[in-house]
Amino acid sequence: MPFVRIDLIRGRRPDEVRAIADATHQALVDVLGIPERDRFQVVTEHDADHVIALDAGLGFERTDRLVMIQIFTQSGRTTEVKQRVYRNIAERLEPLGIGGEDVFIGIVENGSQDWSFGFGRAQYVEGVLPVPGR
Repeated sequence: MPFVRIDLIRGRRPDEVRAIADATHQALVDVLGIPERDRFQVVTEHDADHVIALDAGLGFERTDRLVMIQIFTQSGRTTEVKQRVYRNIAERLEPLGIGGEDVFIGIVENGSQDWSFGFGRAQYVEGVLPVPGR
């Protein structure tokens, strides 16, 4: 059920873009236990001068290999689980030539009433889909 937005600096080959998306999804499958086909991702590429991502005072520099990931998901996951998601994604991106300094992840939580998977219906609220974690 997570909806994932991945923002990249333009210039990667299509297979690299797909590998980043695949690695991100597999981390969510492994850590959150979501079904393999529960995949909703949007990958957007930007010109380099349209992405500003400094280090928040941590003392490192980012490169043009930057990957910014937003994960929209239902509330209720523990801090430990979220930290495992961050680590797992970073570990999966490293073999793709993306260093830890270039992995920026944010998790945005909401409730079951905040989702419609089609037809203008709230499938979780209606009981058509089971609410994850319940």
